[in-house]
Parts: sequence; C-alpha cells; structure tokens
Amino acid sequence: MTRTSLSQLEARDAFQARHIGPDAADQQAMLSVLGYASRAALIDALVPANIRNKGALPLGQYSAPMPEQEALGKLKAIASKNKVLKSLIGQGYYNTHTPGVILRNIFENPAWYTAYTPYQPEISQGRLEAILNFQQVITDLTGMGIANASMLDEGTAAAEAMTLIQRVGKSKSQVFFVADDVLPQTREVVETRAKPLGIEVRGFAPAELAGLPDCFGVLLQYPGVNGTVRDYKQDVAAVKARGAMVVVAADLLALTMLTPPGEWGADVVVGNSQRFGVPLGFGGPHAGYLSTRDEFKRSMSGRLVGVTIDSQGNKAYRLALQTREQHIRREKATSNICTAQVLLAVIASMYAVYHGPAGLRQIAQRVHRYTGVLAAGLKALGYTLANDSYFDTLTVQTARAEQLHAVAVANGVNLRKVDANHVGLSLDETTTRDDIELLWTIFADGANGAKPAFDAIEASVADAFPAALNRSSSYLDHPVFNRYHSEHEMLRYLRALADKDLALDRTMIPLGSCTMKLNATSEMVPVTWPEFSNIHPFAPDAQTVGYREMIAQLEEMLCALTGYAAVSLQPNAGSQGEYAGLLVIKAYHESRGEGHRNICLIPSSAHGTNPASANMVGMQVVVTACDASGNVDLADLKAKAELHSKNLACVMVTYPSTHGVFEEGIQELCQIIHSHGGQVYIDGANMNALVGVAAPGSFGGDVSHLNLHKTFCIPHGGGGPGVGPIGVGAHLAKFLPNQRSSGYQRDEAGIGAVSAAAFGSASILPISWMYIAMMGAEGLTAATETAILAANYIARRLAPHYPVLYSGHDGLVAHECILDLRPLQDATGISNEDVAKRLMDFGFHAPTMSFPVPGTLMIEPTESESKAEMDRFIDAMIAIRMEIAKVESGEFDRTDNPLKGAPHTAEMLTADTWEHKYSREVAAYPVPSLRKQKYWPPVGRADNVYGDRNLFCGCAPMSDYE
Repeated sequence: MTRTSLSQLEARDAFQARHIGPDAADQQAMLSVLGYASRAALIDALVPANIRNKGALPLGQYSAPMPEQEALGKLKAIASKNKVLKSLIGQGYYNTHTPGVILRNIFENPAWYTAYTPYQPEISQGRLEAILNFQQVITDLTGMGIANASMLDEGTAAAEAMTLIQRVGKSKSQVFFVADDVLPQTREVVETRAKPLGIEVRGFAPAELAGLPDCFGVLLQYPGVNGTVRDYKQDVAAVKARGAMVVVAADLLALTMLTPPGEWGADVVVGNSQRFGVPLGFGGPHAGYLSTRDEFKRSMSGRLVGVTIDSQGNKAYRLALQTREQHIRREKATSNICTAQVLLAVIASMYAVYHGPAGLRQIAQRVHRYTGVLAAGLKALGYTLANDSYFDTLTVQTARAEQLHAVAVANGVNLRKVDANHVGLSLDETTTRDDIELLWTIFADGANGAKPAFDAIEASVADAFPAALNRSSSYLDHPVFNRYHSEHEMLRYLRALADKDLALDRTMIPLGSCTMKLNATSEMVPVTWPEFSNIHPFAPDAQTVGYREMIAQLEEMLCALTGYAAVSLQPNAGSQGEYAGLLVIKAYHESRGEGHRNICLIPSSAHGTNPASANMVGMQVVVTACDASGNVDLADLKAKAELHSKNLACVMVTYPSTHGVFEEGIQELCQIIHSHGGQVYIDGANMNALVGVAAPGSFGGDVSHLNLHKTFCIPHGGGGPGVGPIGVGAHLAKFLPNQRSSGYQRDEAGIGAVSAAAFGSASILPISWMYIAMMGAEGLTAATETAILAANYIARRLAPHYPVLYSGHDGLVAHECILDLRPLQDATGISNEDVAKRLMDFGFHAPTMSFPVPGTLMIEPTESESKAEMDRFIDAMIAIRMEIAKVESGEFDRTDNPLKGAPHTAEMLTADTWEHKYSREVAAYPVPSLRKQKYWPPVGRADNVYGDRNLFCGCAPMSDYE
C-alpha cells in the first residue's frame, strides 16, 4: 500500500477543489476537445502576450490558500475586534428582529440568494410574487399609486427622485431645496448627483417651507432626523401651487401610525426598508424604496414587477415597462439603475407578510410608547427636549454631551452625536423596559432628580405627534398580509414560492456577462455573525476596528488582483461603480484645469449602463464602431479621439470584450486615449476572465469597477445585492469617494458620497474576503483559467450545431460565447426566445438573450460548474437543435411545435385535452433523464404585450380572493 504523505492529506482540505467544478481528469478531457495539452497552453494561445501575466498574484499573507475552517477562524478573529453595542443612533438605521423563519428560509437559503434577476419570468414566479408584495407594502404605507421593485439605498432613492421630478415637472428652475432635518447622508448623495447635472441644492429650515423661492422641487424628511413630526399639508400645497414638486423621505414603520405622505401632497416618497427585518450590517445591503404617482410610472427609474397572463390565460408575474431601459435608450436613459436590492426587499416584504398590518402597527405603537415613556422620564430628570413631537427619536438638550456619550458607551449603548449641546436617541422594536431604565440611569448620572417610576409614567403617556397626522386609512388589506402569521403557514408559503423558481441550488445558470458562480456556504456564514450584522454604519471608529481591518485587507487584495493602486468599496452596484469611476475621472480633469473635457467614447457593443452613466455625470457620449469580428474598430476610435482631442475625457471599454473576445489591440487603444489626454475606463464586468491572467491596471486602465457579485462570489440574490467597487491608478487615488457627513474622508480632493454608507454594502464584503483567502493566488488563477476552458469547451461542442458569432485566435473565446440564432430564425421562425423558453422544460435557465447582439444567446458557464452539468446543458442545446431541424424538415409545424409552446406546465400536460400537433411526451420529457428528476415551470409563456397594455403592479384585487 502506497503511503500518502502528510502534505497530500492536508491538501485534501483545500477549498479550490470544492469551488472549481471539473477535476483534473475532466479538465484534461475538455482540453483534448480543444486540442491543447494544458490550461496554461490554452491561455497562452488566447490572451495577448503583451498583457499576459505569468507571475504569481501578489497577495502577500493571503497568497497561500486557507482551508475553510482556518479562513473562518481568521475572519472570526478579525470580526471579534468589533464591539457590538446597543445602537440608539438612528439616522435611518435601526436594530430589528429578523424572524427566524425568514432568516433560515430566505436569508440563509440558497434557493433565494443564488437566484438571478427575473428576466425569465416563467421560472422566477416565486421571487416575482415576493417583490410584488414589497411593491404593495410600499404603495400602501406611503399612500402612493405605484412603487418600484426597490432601490440601492435611501440616499440614491432620494437622488433618483430629484431627477424624476425635474423630468416630469413643469418648472424650469435648476434649484432643489433640501430640508435641514433630512438625513445628512441622504443630502450628501443628493448633492453628489446634482452637481454634474447643474442642479443647485439649497438647504432650508422646515418652518420656511411655504415661503421658499422659485425651485423645481423640495425634499422633506418625515419624521425629521432629530425626531420632529411635522404637519406639512398646508405648506406643501403652497409650494405646489407655485409649480414645484415634493419628495418625502419617510419611515415605513412610522407610516403605520402617521398619515402617509401620499395623502398630504407628496409627488414621490422614498426611504429605506431596513427596519423591516434586515440587519444593520454597517450600512448595507438594505432595500431602499421609491414610490410615486401612477401618472409618472413610465418615467420611474429601476425595475417594476407587473401582472400579466400566460399562454393559458392564467395570471403570471413579470418585469414590466422595459425595466432595463438603459439598454434601449443608452445615453438618453433617465437612469443607469439596472439592479435592485431584491433579496433584501424580499426579506422586508416577508416581514410585513409575517407580522401583517395589525402586527406592524403593534410594533410601531410599542416603539412610540417606549419613546413617550423615555421622554417623560428625561423631563422628570430635568432635561429639555429639542423636539416636542416625535415617533421614535428624541433630541435632548444638554451641556454635557460628551460626558453622556462616554457614560452611555461604558454602559454598552451608542447615542447619536448631534452637536456639543445635543444628543439623540432613536428607539426600535428591540427596545425593552430594561433599556429605558438603563437610559434613565445614564442620563441621571450627575443630573438632579430621582430616577423615574416606569409604570406611573407609562400610564399617563399619550401620542406625541399632531392629532391631524393620526393615520385613518387602512393598509395591507390583501389576504397575503393577513394569512401567514403562524410560523407553520409562513414556512410553507416561503417553500411554495421557492419551489416555483430556478436558482443555482437546482441547476446551472449559463448567463453570459453575469457570471453565476458558486456562492460557497463558508463564504456566506460570516454575514450573519453579530460582529458584522449588528454594527451601525455610524458607530464610533473604536467599535469598528475589525470591520475596517477586513475592508482594508479586501481593498489590498483587489488592488493585487487588478493592478490598481487604490480601491473604494463604497459603490453598492456595478452601475454605481461606473458612475463613481466617471466622477473620479471628471474630478481629475477639473483638478488640472481641464474641466472642459466632457467627451466619453464608448464602443457600440458596450453594456447599456456605460452611456447612461456617462450621461449622468454630464459627459457627452460619442459612439465608436466595432469591426466585423466584434472588436473595437481602432481606426474609428483613433479618428474620433483626434477629432475630440481637446475635450476628450475618457473611453469606456469592456475587457475581454462584450463579445467574449480578448482583443489584441487593447494596449494600443489605451495608448491612443492617453495620447489625447483622456483616461481609460475598463468595465470590470468580465473580470472573471482576467484574475491572475491579466490586470487592467497594468495594461493601461486608469479606472475599473468590479462586480463582486460576479467574479468575487457575492450572490446575485435574485437581482441584488451587488457590490461595484472601483479600482484606480495612483494619480486618481485621492479622488475616491468620501462621506463627509459621517466623518469619513479619504482625501480632501475626493468626490462626494455615492452611497448612503461610507463602505456601501459592507456586511456582504466578508463573502469576497473569504473567497480570496480560501482560493489563494494559485487557486484564483486556476479559477480564471478553468472558466475560460469551460466556455471554450461549450463553444466547441456546440459549434457544429449553432454558429459561434465571435472568436479570436484558433476559434477561441474568452469566458463566454455568443450563439447566433438569427439564421435559424430566418429559416424556421424559431427565435432565441423560443430556445430560452424550451430550455425551461429541460430544467435550465436560459443564457443571456439578445445582448450584446439581438437574436443571440450568450453563454458563460463559470469555473464552478462540473463537466457533467455542462454536458447536460450541451445535450439539452443539441436536443433543441434537433427539434429545430424537425421544424426545418416539416416534421414539426412552424407555429405549433415544442419550442413555440414552451414552457410546458404540469397543468398543461395533465389537462383532459391536448390540442398540439406534438405529443405530451415530447413536451414534457425531451431527454430521458428528465423522467427521474423534473422541474415543472409554474406558468406558461408570459404575455409581455398584454402586461404592458394592462399594467398592474400590486397584489391582486380583493375580488380575486372572493
């Protein structure tokens, strides 16, 4: 018997083999199909030699891979440096209880967190229903006509609302007023967004609202950051009578007791749903919201879930109104938002479903009553409150603010630092009687008066907001919010919804450009640790040492992997990373006295967010051509760079290209732009083909955003969360975003905040830290090489059946390949959409449809799919091609065939009548393996035209339940 060495035994703990799907034998078999002896030989043939990295990744202490338990231990030690205190800071962020049934069955359930954006609605009905519930929660609580599927956070929601009312309003003014009691972080994001658009943001005292000078809009906070609840009805009417529009940032829990803004004149209502069961997480991710009047629905940014019918006339859900509008309108898009915070919106919606209207109101009443008791006790101790009205927040006048903060921290409590003469306290659903008693003890320290008697005070406390603001309208009347209040019922409801969807826990999701890779359990575990999940974003620095250490290490890791000098993790989506990166470029040019540089060159193949982002920062987009091979036409680029030389700001280019090719001329492209004084923005959407192979910061890039929810394993969560950090060259590092309102300043020259929290969606950053630490330098390079191998294996296997549209040397592609179905559609009438829907009958999610080329399918397998799963997908695609051949030959009817009829539901297959010209067996079991394991699509093909013509974006009317 051969003795196994200890090093070999230890190697079996390596995470790399668990992350990378094909083992050594499978990889060799795949390489043999391509005619290469090794992965390295394949990469050498594919990646241009002048950008090829063959050295080890400079990951320092994280170069060697860590076994899972070792990495968890290392991260736990870092996390333990954080101090979890009871947070009463408020300012838009609250402690909350995540119901255990929601924590276990959504937040920690891969059926929910590994799903993709519901662009294929038939296999996304579960999460679409959950998002529709979210939309209904928002419209009901805000009193508005329509709400979108969520926003990135409250700050960006307010910024989007500002641009929305400027578009739809009639005022020609460029002035936008922000009330002095709006959340400081919200105002900062609004100011960042306003500056490049030429919008002037001015502050005002809320009491001055009725007399404001000419403006196109105002932003109010309800209740205000310092706690005051104001009756704005008459003043809002006065403002609107002069042609301005009104945005209100509102607290959802407070709206269960307060008259909703929609009932007193608001045009847009925005906010955050965090306190509906989503942990603090040092600032994110949380689902912001935006609701508005029904007449503005076609101008509203972001995604919108609507109701339609399927091919059988049954109700079905879908994304409505071209929710990826930047793909259609590009530089004319109203926003670059192409994502939402779906997973977090689902949690918030299910929090409302679980508690129901009565439960939510009970929570709100308890919070308000505790606040009243606390206020009365503080007054009894001799303190004066700065706000006579309130819901959950008090601002206390005191000459010893610093002393009170110190005493509070010593007793395990964080108060809000208002100024030298005031402290703030915000209560929440986790507040207890003991907390009130403790606060009285803290404030009694050194103060006059005996400690108050809780019961005596509570008996006399009344509501502390104007009687006219007492909510009288009902909300959440729909049965879905009034049925699932027992855990058993809730558990079954969540299971029923999850069963309707296809996520990575069931099947490969071969989406090109979206990189649906393994979200390993060990990467996910730290997200729920209290040391990460229960930290307020504005907690004192001394309490967040571990967070900042982990963030600094992740920034260093990402610098090592990209070749850039500095990274900011603040942007919490790829689109926001684009926006931040372009603002950094803009700031750089302005610092050199070249603020006139405003031309952004963008190849015609670019992702639609690129031109939309450029437009949002005030740049003028000039489109450059692509050649017949799909590469950037360097002659055209050079000509346009010369034409706009004096005003050239930058180029935005994706690498490898959007067409899935390592373009040979990338360094020449960078040199052309630099020679005319411009900067090179390299979109990092395809970074999964670069890590360890080539570094954008080394081959000519000045800025890149990275998608941590693609390359670095943060789950897509059904369409969010995401993280879109930016890496920059040394000359741009000082321009990275600050958040001055919270005291976070990297450099005085830095741009303003682009997110509501200094580190964006901080609580999910441990996922990427874990991935990098467990893979190590060699493992990360192996992952990239395997992803490229997998894409080429699929392309080569499918090439005899479908034309591969673009390729480079030796017919090779990068990490994704594009199948051209247009010739087949011309010959048979079968479209790429028909193939996408037929794949559902095989239990697969479709590849990316019609991007970047209409009529195509773009496939990206990633490194985490096994060869067996890839072969199963290949077999399905070949079987579908054989079905198309039967349409070609006339064996299948051109309009009544398995592809046009797909997807096929169990209800369709078991109906008494079957009127199709193909058999039930062909419809249900196109390959034998499906007889053993079959996913049944819950609805037939969704009718998109019907859904847009009959737009309905809330829960079904009561008549449907009668």
